Amino acid sequence: MVISRRSLLQAATAVAAVGAGAGFTRAPAESSLWAEYRSAPYSHPQIPHIALAGYAAGDKPLPYHRPVRANVLDYGALPDGSADAAPAINRAIAETGERGGGTVLVPAGTYRIDDIIRIGYSNVTLRGEGSDASTLYATRSLTDIIGVYGSRYGGTKSAWSWAGGLVWVCPRDRFRTLTDAIRAQNWPFEGWTGNKRDEWDALAAITAPARRGDFTVTVDTPHAMRPGDRVLLQLSDDAGHTLLDHMAGDLPGAADYYWTDKTKLLSYVPYEWPCRIAAVRGHRVTLDRPLPLDARPEWDPRLTTLVEPVVASGVEGLTIEMVETPQSQHLLDKGYNGLALQCAWDCWADDVHVVNVDNGFLLVAAKAVTLRRTRVSGRGSHHPYACREGSHDNLIEDFAIDQRTVPAPGGTQLHGINVEGLSSYNVWSRGRMDMGTFDSHRGMPFANVRTEITVDNDGVHGGDASAGPLYGARFTHWNVTVTNGRAGLVKIDDIAPYSATVGISEVTPFGQIDVPDFAGPLESRLESYGVPAVTPPNLHTAQRRLLGRG
Repeated sequence: MVISRRSLLQAATAVAAVGAGAGFTRAPAESSLWAEYRSAPYSHPQIPHIALAGYAAGDKPLPYHRPVRANVLDYGALPDGSADAAPAINRAIAETGERGGGTVLVPAGTYRIDDIIRIGYSNVTLRGEGSDASTLYATRSLTDIIGVYGSRYGGTKSAWSWAGGLVWVCPRDRFRTLTDAIRAQNWPFEGWTGNKRDEWDALAAITAPARRGDFTVTVDTPHAMRPGDRVLLQLSDDAGHTLLDHMAGDLPGAADYYWTDKTKLLSYVPYEWPCRIAAVRGHRVTLDRPLPLDARPEWDPRLTTLVEPVVASGVEGLTIEMVETPQSQHLLDKGYNGLALQCAWDCWADDVHVVNVDNGFLLVAAKAVTLRRTRVSGRGSHHPYACREGSHDNLIEDFAIDQRTVPAPGGTQLHGINVEGLSSYNVWSRGRMDMGTFDSHRGMPFANVRTEITVDNDGVHGGDASAGPLYGARFTHWNVTVTNGRAGLVKIDDIAPYSATVGISEVTPFGQIDVPDFAGPLESRLESYGVPAVTPPNLHTAQRRLLGRG
C-alpha cells in the first residue's frame, strides 16, 4: 500500500492534537515559559505580545453581513468565462466605493479577468458564493498588464516576484503613483510613506523616553491628534546603529555586528509602525496597543501622518485561479500573483483559494489584516505567503499550502510563509503546510509568531546578504509538528536572538543550514523539545484569553 504525503501530514496533525504516539507524552505539558509570560505580557524578553493581531485587534467579528450594493452580473460580467469580466467587476467596486461601501456580489460561476481587480476604497467587500463556487480566472500576468518591474536595488530581478496581485487591495492614489513609477521604471518604495518615503507630515515629537510595552508617550505638540486617528510611529537609527541593535534584543553580539554594508536593511529605516490614538490628555498620548520597541531620544521618535490606507475592506468566498504556466526561474516571476493587500489596514480575506500562482497572498505594508481560511494550491509557487515592507500586527489563521501538482522546474525556489523587511508582531496560526518552510527572509523581521502548524519542511529561505540578519529578537515557534524531521528555520534556538522554540517535533539539520548572524550567547529558549503538544496549544489564542478577549 502506498501512503501519500498528505495522509502523513494529516496523521501527524492528529497525533500532535492528542499528544499520543512515539516520542509524545499523552498529557500536554504546561509550559513554564507561558507562566513567565503571564507575569510580564508586554515586555517578556523572548515572547512577543501578539494578542491584538488581525482585523480590529481581534475585538470585532469580520463584517460578513454588509448589504449587497452591486451584483457583477448587472454590470455585464458573464459567469461562463467567455469574456473579460474585469471591467464590469471594477465598475461595480468603484460605484459601491463611491457610495460609501457595501458588498459587491460575485455569483457562482467562472469569470475571466484580463486585468487587475482593484479594491481602492474603504468599506467594500468583494464576495463570491464560496471558494468552491465563484472563480476569477486570470489570463494575463502583471508583466503583461503593467510592464516589467525591476528591483530598486538593481540587478535583473523581477519585483513581481514579491509584489502586486491580480486582485489588489491598495488605496487608489497609492496604486496610481506606484504603477506610474513602475511604468516609468523609477522603481518605488512600496510602503506607508510613498514611492520615495517622503509623503508624510510631522504631528509630534516624542520628548521623553518610553519602553517597549508602554501604551502612553509624552509629546511636544498634541494638538493635531484626536482619539481614533491613524498615525505612524517613526524611529530613525543613529550613527552607531543602536536602533538595529535594539531590534536584535540589545544582544551584546549585535553591538559587534557590522551593519554599515547592509545597504538594503538600512533602506528600511526609519522603522514605520502604524497605530491609532486612543486618548490625548495634555502632552500625554495613549496608543491603542503597546509600543513595539523602546522610543529613545537618540532615534528621533515621532508621530507622523501616512498615506491614506484602505480600511475595512475584504475579499471573501472566491477562488483566484491563473491560467497554468510553468513556474518561472527564481526571481524572474511574471506576476501571476493572487491577492495583494498593500497600505491596507483592518482588512481581511476569508475563504479565498489561489491556484497556479507565482505568489499567493502578499501583505505589503499591511496593518492588522486577517487572512482566514486561505489556501494555496496548483503547480507550485515562489512565495505562497509573503509579509514584507513594514507589515505589522497581521493574523494568518486556518491556512493551507497544498503539495504542488507538478514537479518543480529546475532553477526555481519555494519559500513558504515569508516575513521580512522589519515586519513585526505578525502571527501564523493553525496551518497545514504540505510543502514550504518558515521563511524568515532577512531584512531583520522581529517579534513574529508561528503557532499550531504542521509542516513538511522542504522549502528554503531567501534574502540578499545586504538585507542583514535573518532574525531580530522575539521570534516564537510554538507547537509545531515537522513531518519530515528537518530542523532548518523551525528549530531556531541556535540561530535567532531572544527567541522561543516551544513544543516542536524532534528534528535534525539537513538541507539548507544557517549559522547565527550574531556572535556570543543568543539568550534563546528551547522548551518541550520533541513534544508538539504543550499547553496552551495555541499562543495567539492563549494571549487573547489572558486579556479576557478570547
